[in-house]
Amino acid sequence: MSRVTILTLRTALALSLLGSLAVQILVLPTIWNDLGALPTAWRVTVIVILALWLVCLQVVALCIWRLVSMAAADAVFSVGAFRFVDAVIAAIAVAAVLTGALATMLVPGSAAPGVVGIVYGAALATGGVALVVVVMRSLLRKAIEMRSELDEVV
Repeated sequence: MSRVTILTLRTALALSLLGSLAVQILVLPTIWNDLGALPTAWRVTVIVILALWLVCLQVVALCIWRLVSMAAADAVFSVGAFRFVDAVIAAIAVAAVLTGALATMLVPGSAAPGVVGIVYGAALATGGVALVVVVMRSLLRKAIEMRSELDEVV
């Protein structure tokens, strides 16, 4: 992987982490205040869902950072990469479930049906991303097997 690619990825990941921290610190309290007219249990649930969703984003960013570091050291084709890929899959799947839960909370409220549909669609799309990463994981496994076979031949 080229230095420019690694630097670009790390910059994007660092900005993602900083942005998600800013949202946790600055935006979530504002959303809490904006939801002041709603029941406390509903407000708490929404804020917890949003905070956990941001944690999922942070987990993905940190795991990708580690995978980029492994790629830079030419060590990504090793069994050690699987724990980071598995964590990415889990975090994306949890984010999909959280998005679906948020959509479900919007159903009995005053949100337009189209908005609820869009949020459910986002949950499905997020689940689809998790499935794509599962496919990429199987490709990584195959590449590791092929590399070890090649090492045996050489």
